[in-house]
Amino acid sequence: MKELTPTTLRAPFARYVHGVEIPANWRIVQTSGQLGILPDDSVPKDAYAQAVICFQNLAEILKSADMSAGDVAHIKGYVTDRDHMAGYMRARDEFMAQTDSLPSSTLLIVSGFTRPEFKVEVEILAAAP
Repeated sequence: MKELTPTTLRAPFARYVHGVEIPANWRIVQTSGQLGILPDDSVPKDAYAQAVICFQNLAEILKSADMSAGDVAHIKGYVTDRDHMAGYMRARDEFMAQTDSLPSSTLLIVSGFTRPEFKVEVEILAAAP
């Protein structure tokens, strides 16, 4: 994948690029949004712990497609409050620390999810030859 960050634009706010070009004929994986819920249905109270679970789930989905964090083209994160941004970004940066490749990224503040205890949701688009 080719990272696209034109020098004519302001630099990204964090560790991501403005765009990613996916070559023709690559396999693409689009995940559903992952919530910070464990298999036993427990949900941690803080946003960072929820975001870690989201990225662990995403890693498992990528693994099932023989992909990894290095194949992520775009990350879309949702948090329910500005106070949750730092925890989400910390978990995202830890997940992406596994690779030198940088994805494009979107972070939205939303009014809520299906259950009130959810603070973070994350989905990704990945591509590989």
